[in-house]
Amino acid sequence: MTTLAGERVAKVLTKLHRDAEASDREHVEAMMSSLGAPGASMEDLIAGLLAEERSDYRAVYHRYAGNYLAVTPTYGRFLYAMARACKATRIVEFGTSMGISTIYLAAALRDNGGGRLVGSEFEPGKVARARANLEAAGLGDLVEIREGDARETLKDAGGEVDLLLVDGAFSLYLPVLKLVEPYLRPGAVVLGENAFDPDYLDYVRDPANGYLAQTLPLDEGRGNEFAVRVG
Repeated sequence: MTTLAGERVAKVLTKLHRDAEASDREHVEAMMSSLGAPGASMEDLIAGLLAEERSDYRAVYHRYAGNYLAVTPTYGRFLYAMARACKATRIVEFGTSMGISTIYLAAALRDNGGGRLVGSEFEPGKVARARANLEAAGLGDLVEIREGDARETLKDAGGEVDLLLVDGAFSLYLPVLKLVEPYLRPGAVVLGENAFDPDYLDYVRDPANGYLAQTLPLDEGRGNEFAVRVG
């Protein structure tokens, strides 16, 4: 049996996904309502959010300090599978939130024989809750969550990185990727969840930058981009 399927992890994830759905329902409905407004488009919505983030991303996301903004169970299982497939022993995660995606990745580390996951989250309340959730799942020993701006906390990945998950403030995807890039081993996987920033997408989709990328047919509409470090 895998760690992911074990009773302890499965019980924690079931509760967290249920809590996340309840917590984020209003936020999701508001987003859908915005998209349904006359003349509205996804591109305009993303452009507005990126502009707001670049002005003060902390203020934008502080509004969601109580929201999970979590990956779906489908994407979580994909994260686990990818970490197992690339035999990851060092993972970096930008945007830990309440730790749901972190649990999937840490479970893979456990089943790979051990390793380290370095996460970054700037909301202190989320850091505390993520750490508690990881302890409840029995995976806290594999994870270091660094509190603060990822552009500072992820300057040192601590060693060669096998998998990078970017899932925080949209406007920081490319800066965080470039920060971690020197640590990415050849063949490292880079996963962008909610990868809507055109600058980020243009970068990973340009072979000159050393990546092979494509959009994933998982949770369509959520902007899941897959890239492999090939250069």
